[in-house]
Amino acid sequence: MNGTVGPGPATPDWERLRGAAREVAGRAHAPWSGLSVGAAGLSDDGTLLAACNVENASYGLTLCAECGLVSMLRAGGGHALVALSVVAGDGGPLTPCGRCRQVLMDNGGPEMLVDAGPGADPVRLADLLPGAFDAAALTARRQRGPAQ
Repeated sequence: MNGTVGPGPATPDWERLRGAAREVAGRAHAPWSGLSVGAAGLSDDGTLLAACNVENASYGLTLCAECGLVSMLRAGGGHALVALSVVAGDGGPLTPCGRCRQVLMDNGGPEMLVDAGPGADPVRLADLLPGAFDAAALTARRQRGPAQ
């Protein structure tokens, strides 16, 4: 699922994002864990994207909903995510795992907002992933050169 919600960055409509995440969570393939996950994000150009998890018998090959969403963002020519809602199949909010937080950092940045559920304030990705390894850390490492 994807669609434009208007030109340029938009203020997140958290209810719409949650609804889109719930809808795609219903299409998840989670026969081993039983945990269906849906993720819906808003890109900086106002596009709404949504993806679900796809488990694999070889657990390490499982595709997280958030990673699928980032793939859709890039495939559609998008630049960055500004807001994200992740829900379980029962509609309850989920927080992205550590791996997904790192992928989101590269594709949303520290100011990207993560839904904490109805009645709760969204959380900045930087607060979920303090001390993240990001482009600045990589550049600094390269400039230092090899360890002596």
